[in-house]
Amino acid sequence: MNSILYHNRFLLARRISQITILVLFIGSNLYGWRVLRGNLSSSKILQVVPLADPYAVLQIAATSLIVGADALVGALTVLLFFGLFAGRSFCGWICPINLVSDGAFWSRRTLGMSHPERTLPIGRNLRYWALGLSIVLSVITGVAAFESISPVAILVRGAIFGFGSGVLVILALFLFDLAAVQNGFCGYVCPLGAFYSIVARFSILRVGHDHERCTLCMRCVERCPENQVLALVGKVSGPIAAGECTLCGRCIDVCDAGAMKIATRFGSLKG
Repeated sequence: MNSILYHNRFLLARRISQITILVLFIGSNLYGWRVLRGNLSSSKILQVVPLADPYAVLQIAATSLIVGADALVGALTVLLFFGLFAGRSFCGWICPINLVSDGAFWSRRTLGMSHPERTLPIGRNLRYWALGLSIVLSVITGVAAFESISPVAILVRGAIFGFGSGVLVILALFLFDLAAVQNGFCGYVCPLGAFYSIVARFSILRVGHDHERCTLCMRCVERCPENQVLALVGKVSGPIAAGECTLCGRCIDVCDAGAMKIATRFGSLKG
């Protein structure tokens, strides 16, 4: 049992984080809890510290609407936290869509689905095009383009108020990840993930690879939702430099040799 827990320690920690945040949002909206009020676009901690999604604020600003002071302060707070320290961990530790994409990945493995990771001719740069397009459409239409259709917002609203037809969007996303492209929405399409990938390029927190301990089992590459960031595995030691790494810790969980560890962008590894 201890071995199972140890080899799933990052997975369990992520689930606790994601579910706790959802529960706090549900409690604030339905029962008046004051710990974390609002949603992932705009919220307050203890009704004092404002938080806001900087990508959402960027879209709102692109519509030429006036952005409130709390939203600006909240967006700057979040931007500095992830940009300077936590990298793209929003996608791995906070975003509830991660539950859906992980569920599809688990289903693929459980069902023994042997088809390729991609059955559609799309590349990971598509998400950056989606990011740019969302800003352009926000300017043209006067509406925050991605916020209007975001599966992230749909899932959070559904968890709080009930899904209704929104469940079809989540089901479609699950099936897309299951049958068409492994980790398809988060890894190839989502402009929010693209935004945090750009923000994360100079953040401190990283996953590091110890080449001397690596046995080339490649389980880390198999399990990583952004396995292109693991090009250094089996070649050199050092931190993963790419901003696309979600710091999910899957590679650490599956590495029996201890070659994958929490690190910093300066290269130090924890023992």
